[in-house]
Amino acid sequence: MGLESLIVTRPRTHQPCAACRMLRRRCDSNCILAPYFPCDEMDKFAKVHKVFGASNVIKMIQMVEETNREDAVKALVYEATARMRDPVYGSTGAICQLQKMVQELKMQLESTKARVLELQQQKDQLWSVLMNVNHLDLLSPINGSDNFCLGYDDSIAYDPDKFPVVGDWIF
Repeated sequence: MGLESLIVTRPRTHQPCAACRMLRRRCDSNCILAPYFPCDEMDKFAKVHKVFGASNVIKMIQMVEETNREDAVKALVYEATARMRDPVYGSTGAICQLQKMVQELKMQLESTKARVLELQQQKDQLWSVLMNVNHLDLLSPINGSDNFCLGYDDSIAYDPDKFPVVGDWIF
């Protein structure tokens, strides 16, 4: 006698979907909710059931073509979640809030672009002024003397008593 004969195999039972489990009804192989609400996703069905009701969810799913039902269920779950957060506006409130943020960001972007353009023009003007200045004028002595002085008393620059240098690095 082998191990195979000792093991009793039981027929595998169908696990009820989250909807049937929550509604406490028998889940058969023809359950329209089973493909969209598996047994481990109870919270998804709970939200949808609370907002729309089980019979309405079944009716809505039946109205949609079979190829689009998964997307329809995702939309129902999204809207139910949004309605749980905001019972009055649901997903519309979130959409409006996001649209408002987009408008504000567009205005900020336009303002920033205008400021960048303004700074670019200032830079170009400054660069133009610097390029048009006669370089010899910058290098010529002031007041006709041979030293470069900006109108200070010349003796200050050379007399250490009148213009002492303070620092630890001087010996």
